[in-house]
Amino acid sequence: MEKKNLLESKIGLKLSTIGKKSKVFALQRFSKHKYPITPAQFSLLAALVEHDGMSQTQLAASTMKDKPNITRLTNILEGMGLVTRSAGVDRRKIYKVFITEKGRQVYSEILPTILDIWRDTVEGISDDELEVTLKVLSKIRLNLDKYVDI
Repeated sequence: MEKKNLLESKIGLKLSTIGKKSKVFALQRFSKHKYPITPAQFSLLAALVEHDGMSQTQLAASTMKDKPNITRLTNILEGMGLVTRSAGVDRRKIYKVFITEKGRQVYSEILPTILDIWRDTVEGISDDELEVTLKVLSKIRLNLDKYVDI
């Protein structure tokens, strides 16, 4: 198929639909397991497990969520004792967010379900197909990074 025809196949719409269905799928699994947090809250914990002590601005960039959403999610997680915030030493309005031991426990409890979700999502896709798909998606992301300021 020609590239022009492939572009007319509405790749953006397909990616958006996949993203939305993935969110719904994760929400359903979290609900089934009666987890105390949402997938969006889990994504913050996952980012902090990877890089603890990020600012809320860094968390927003890392998780592709807007700043008001990060503030709301952080407030909820802090209220649950899963994260703490402390003012940065150089500027009081910049808060660093840290995952607590309780937050690490919740993350560890939910991680196997996240892995199951990912496995179910790629069911029936060969390793070779998945590898090519991930390479293509990485290239699309790099192209978008040139135009999107985060």
